Amino acid sequence: MPEVLQKILWLSTALFFIGVYGMLTRRNMLAILMSLELMLNSVNINFVAFNKYLHPEKLDGIFFFLFIVTIAAAEAAVAIAIIIHLYRYHKNIDVGETEELKY
Repeated sequence: MPEVLQKILWLSTALFFIGVYGMLTRRNMLAILMSLELMLNSVNINFVAFNKYLHPEKLDGIFFFLFIVTIAAAEAAVAIAIIIHLYRYHKNIDVGETEELKY
């Protein structure tokens, strides 16, 4: 494995686990959303890195990257709309306080 690819994979792994840590420890919905986006970006880094070093003549990793960025943008828009709605009615975006979403 090329040394540059190995460094990129370490960076991607670190970003992913920072995102997992943020998802598990944060109570604020915006912080959880940012952690999720961090995890998605680490996956994007993997797709592009493996595409560049394993199959440089194909563009599969780039297409996966574009697909994930599109999905992440739609997911972020929906999540931010939910967060704004909760804040307007409850003046709080703490995950523990939002028991209305259970039903």
